[in-house]
Amino acid sequence: MKVLSKQEPITRIAQQEQVSRKFLYQQKRIAEGALNHAFDKKESENEVLYYLPVTQQWIFQFILALILICHCSYRGVAELLRDLFDYSLSIGTIHNRIKEATEKARQINQNQDLSPIKVPLLDELFQGSRPVLTGVDSDSTYCFLLEAVEHRDEDTWGWYLLEAEAQGLNPDYTIADAGVGIRAGQKAAWGEKPCHGDVWHILDQSTALCRNLAKKAQGATTQRQKLEEKMEAAKLKGEGNKLSAKLIKARKNEANLLNKFADIKILLYWLRNDILSLAGPDWSERMELMNFMIDELKIRENQAHKGIKSLRIALFNQKENLLAFAQVLDKKLANIAHKFQISLSQVRQVCLLMKKSLSTNVYWQKWNHLYQQLSAKFLPVKEAVESAMKSTPRASSLVENLNSRLRNYFFLRKHLNSDYLDLLRFFLNHRTLMSSRIPERVGKSPTELMTGEKHPHWLSLLGFDLFQRV
Repeated sequence: MKVLSKQEPITRIAQQEQVSRKFLYQQKRIAEGALNHAFDKKESENEVLYYLPVTQQWIFQFILALILICHCSYRGVAELLRDLFDYSLSIGTIHNRIKEATEKARQINQNQDLSPIKVPLLDELFQGSRPVLTGVDSDSTYCFLLEAVEHRDEDTWGWYLLEAEAQGLNPDYTIADAGVGIRAGQKAAWGEKPCHGDVWHILDQSTALCRNLAKKAQGATTQRQKLEEKMEAAKLKGEGNKLSAKLIKARKNEANLLNKFADIKILLYWLRNDILSLAGPDWSERMELMNFMIDELKIRENQAHKGIKSLRIALFNQKENLLAFAQVLDKKLANIAHKFQISLSQVRQVCLLMKKSLSTNVYWQKWNHLYQQLSAKFLPVKEAVESAMKSTPRASSLVENLNSRLRNYFFLRKHLNSDYLDLLRFFLNHRTLMSSRIPERVGKSPTELMTGEKHPHWLSLLGFDLFQRV
């Protein structure tokens, strides 16, 4: 009992009982086995767990759950009902029931108040060659726009943004990539309302460039190694001079590519971790760094590596929009400095502290230094800075996350229509999140996160009575 309770060290018990520690561990395993055997209840696989009243209404909500939760096709639903429930249902009946649910879902979507959305993320997804206009709330992940359209031009975007405005959408600013249609449509609908740049796409482009240069450098190294092997073989025959020019050229090409790759890698590291990082210098310093980086990229661009020029042009054209988030964060940090009556530089140091890993000595050294400076104000200031950073989105990557979830549904269909997308949008907005990197979202739906109010289960909202075990 003493060993199992772990109230005393094994060594002390062994000394008291005058036995070895090995003997005590053996007795512990025997006792644990006896306990597990005594309390384990072995249920028969054929034992009835509970009875389920299968009604037509239950069948119809089961159909919805199979399609929306399990990503099942209509024919898959019909086959499952036939094989497991001995129940025959036609494809047409399944389609009609889904259509009935879609009408209710569309009504709920259209009646939703969108005024709590402060920073929407706008983007365009594609199903085949057809664009799907998408809008997501950066805070709650609520999807307020999901519409398959023929064109993604100014008129189309403006039309759907005005529709969202009629439901109460009045954001402080939006975030979108460099798409011409999105920005022109927003300007036509909302005038001079700011549209910040999306850092996700530009970072993705820079990562692709870095990967491409790495492959070319590796290819040049492989080519040089092969030529050296041929040179060794040629020297044995006294023909080494035939490959000398090629080998010199290959070595020069390899050195150039390796140097270019090393330079671009450093520049892109600065872009990700200093210029576009949330915890970083103020806007003016970021802009100086951005201009420096653009100049350095221009020096290194050439016809053989068009990706460098493409990235340089993208950064030059989008730099104001890409760094717009820094101006928002600067204002928030200035308000924190005013509220706690401390200098803005001290608040900035707390912000930069967030870049360091908790497991490093540098983090705790800076933590102690700031704590000595700010004393009792340090922890409240740190919490305020963390809150300011969390509420300052920089990217539309949530739309890419939504895209990855929608793919599980889109692959079942060659063509999309508004009915199907309305039902999907309703389901994704009202299902509860089982997991999330943000703990506050777990167990809540995007609608609940946006409104701050609980709502019935999504099946109940569609008029079904949920089954519950007694």
